[in-house]
Amino acid sequence: MPPPPPGAAESADAGWAAPCVAQPAGSRASVSIVERGSLWRRLAGFLGPGCLIAVGYMDPGNWATGIAAGSAYGHALLWAVMLSNGVAILLQLLSVRLGIATGLDLAENCRRDASRVSTIVQWLAAEIAICATDLAEVIGTAIALNLLFGIPMAWGVALTLLDVLLIVFFQRRGLRYLEAFIAALLVLVFLCFTVNLALAQPAWQQVMSGLVPRPAVLTDPMMLYLAIGILGATVMPHNLYLHSHTVQSRQYSRNDAGRRNAISFASVDIVLALLFALLVNGAILVTAASVFHRNGHTGVAELQDAYHLLAPLLGSATASLLFGVALLASGQASTITATMAGQVVMEGFLQLKIKPWARRLLTRSVAVVPAMAVTLLAGPSATGKLLILSQVILSLQLPFAVVPLVRFTSDPARMGKFVNPRWVTRLAWGVTGLLVAVNAVVLVNLLRGA
Repeated sequence: MPPPPPGAAESADAGWAAPCVAQPAGSRASVSIVERGSLWRRLAGFLGPGCLIAVGYMDPGNWATGIAAGSAYGHALLWAVMLSNGVAILLQLLSVRLGIATGLDLAENCRRDASRVSTIVQWLAAEIAICATDLAEVIGTAIALNLLFGIPMAWGVALTLLDVLLIVFFQRRGLRYLEAFIAALLVLVFLCFTVNLALAQPAWQQVMSGLVPRPAVLTDPMMLYLAIGILGATVMPHNLYLHSHTVQSRQYSRNDAGRRNAISFASVDIVLALLFALLVNGAILVTAASVFHRNGHTGVAELQDAYHLLAPLLGSATASLLFGVALLASGQASTITATMAGQVVMEGFLQLKIKPWARRLLTRSVAVVPAMAVTLLAGPSATGKLLILSQVILSLQLPFAVVPLVRFTSDPARMGKFVNPRWVTRLAWGVTGLLVAVNAVVLVNLLRGA
């Protein structure tokens, strides 16, 4: 059955299986836009949520995978970075369509048809994935603080608790300020890698050849494993929940014409943002290939090793400094969006609201405990294993987010005029099957290795 009209009230005894109610126009919309005027002015009003999402595709887990692939095989796996980015664009476009067409985010749509038990299971799975994401950000930030300022890893992990102050700061100033801050951090990351890429002086002909898959990927187990790892680490489940929520923040007309325009402009926003993320991820792999692989360092996989090798191999201390700054900026940007995703998930599944700073402190505390324990008991070198663990947890959560997203956006009763075209539905299910299979392979290999 289609959802009730906006403003309808749920019955008091409906229980957990009752459908969520679409918010009245303006209740979630906090950012004013221009609906009439030039194309560029209208588009500008929708730019911003894409930056919040793009951050998730440049976290320390992706960095480690890109560095390992570039150092081991040069530019040969650049095609996998492009393919993974295409998959991310497709699924985030579905998130845009779901949020705007239904007036509900992914978590609320899941709750609408779910029983009490199913709702709790889905919520717990989403929460675990968000904590795993935050774990990677804790480790990445602590590593950056250690590399840049010599702060011990244990102290760096503890200091990540203080970034709750950023949440309080931006909470008081509004979403637009937050989007601008995240965009500034992304630009900083991009500039750092642009300079390092220039210092690396890559052979562009070899870079272009890496855009074409090679038959060797089917015969070389390690090469195949890294290619699968790049694809498997692509979709961040929390981004699907967050994006379907944030696209509703604009004050567009809540009618068919307004929703159609909103979907179009929000789609442009996310495509541009993820293409930006593609440039960064591509630069990471190309830099690793041009600096490490070309000089015979084919086993570089740890972030710390990459930092220490960049300066001597490029003959410039600036290279390592920029790497550390980019890592710190990426970690700080990701930590904010993880908090936002946690809030969306909690409100969507449980209809429970909690202040952003409290939510941040709770999520970060869960991530800090294992990171601190491993750092103190096993040493800083063991934090790399925690990064791998976080990727395994994200792999397990992936079907809980992607399968409902594709199913909901392919349902005419739910989406109305904005249901997926048949070719999009087929493509989305194919991509979903690929992602689940890829993540299953990664999980099995990691468990065997353990």
